[in-house]
Amino acid sequence: MNEILKLDNIFQYNDMMGQETLHPLVSVVDFSKCKPMLHSLQRFGFYAVFLKDVKCGDIRYGRNYYDYQEGTLVFLAPGQVVGIVNNGEYFQPKGWALLFHPDLIRGTSLVREMKNYTFFSYESNEALHLSEQERKVILDCFHNIESELQHAIDKHSKTLIVNNIELFLNYCVRFYDRQFITRSHVNKDILTRFENLLNDYFQSEKPQIIGLPSVQYCADSLHLSPNYFGDLIKKETGNSAQEYIQAKLIGVAKDRIFDTSLSVSEIAYSLGFKYPQHFSRLFKQKVGVTPNEYRMRN
Repeated sequence: MNEILKLDNIFQYNDMMGQETLHPLVSVVDFSKCKPMLHSLQRFGFYAVFLKDVKCGDIRYGRNYYDYQEGTLVFLAPGQVVGIVNNGEYFQPKGWALLFHPDLIRGTSLVREMKNYTFFSYESNEALHLSEQERKVILDCFHNIESELQHAIDKHSKTLIVNNIELFLNYCVRFYDRQFITRSHVNKDILTRFENLLNDYFQSEKPQIIGLPSVQYCADSLHLSPNYFGDLIKKETGNSAQEYIQAKLIGVAKDRIFDTSLSVSEIAYSLGFKYPQHFSRLFKQKVGVTPNEYRMRN
């Protein structure tokens, strides 16, 4: 088994790559200036964004492997594992990395915004694939941060560095939106699979065994991370994944309410509710009347 190298601070990573540490909490790394090294699996204690300029084999990202193509951005949150299994051969890394420690953004507006950059929790196959123009924008952002790091640290340094990081992340949001659009045919396929997944789920005994289908369950079944899955469904339908699931559930419930041989409690249990009153409360919230009232009206 390959040992996982734990890198808790920026200095450790820079030292491993043979780079000077200009700031203890942030670094921009040009891999072409780094020394040849062996592949390894690494766990970071900081945020990391990697831009690879060459195809370099199967990179392990979390629990999965990914064929790392040219012009790809991958985002890592603290605690995630990334790397390539060591084959004993040295290689010259190419590309760029932006690293920043959570302590850098504490007390800034960016710390409150980080939850909105959901791509830090995407899986490897949901990486951001850049156009040539987008790649230039990203490199400009890296160069701007690097230029600020070259400046002597003063009272303005943190604000300017954090602002540039936030600008970079906002560009990534824009480029991901573009990727969702340009991969619309793929997204439509996922939406169809999601719909079929819910249909099969409610036609099976899974609701009685597992309970109500969760976003996590659906994402896992479709081999997507919950954040990417949620973002995709939101962009394709305008509703959150949870809202989509609830809409499907209410649709199935309405069909079953027409079967007068079933009590409302039996319908609730068949849908995965532990308590019938929870079903009645959700139904009234979504439809405007209780299940019994809906049955009487129809």
